Amino acid sequence: MRVAMTPNPILIQPHSSTEILLGWNNNERYALPYSELRFYCPCAGCVDEHTGQRTVERSSIDPEIRPTGVNLVGRYAVAITWSDRHDTGMYHYERLWELCQKQGRKLES
Repeated sequence: MRVAMTPNPILIQPHSSTEILLGWNNNERYALPYSELRFYCPCAGCVDEHTGQRTVERSSIDPEIRPTGVNLVGRYAVAITWSDRHDTGMYHYERLWELCQKQGRKLES
């Protein structure tokens, strides 16, 4: 049985005033809204550690939210600092890939 490998991001940069561009090593590219990426932060402050329920409300996310810093964490995740000063979320590549497919807009290569 062959297990599908999650692609790795090879490009992470602003795409527009409201979206981040994620380019993957399988030649797919997605524009993902900043507000969606911030809403889906996986940190313990945004998701209950025991229940897995999201504790941050979508209405609490500023529609003008922007990343102020993006840093790679090893070879498996990205840490983002946001304009609301939130900086504890670590987005594993698998999660970013999933968000691109579900919340993103696929771009022509």
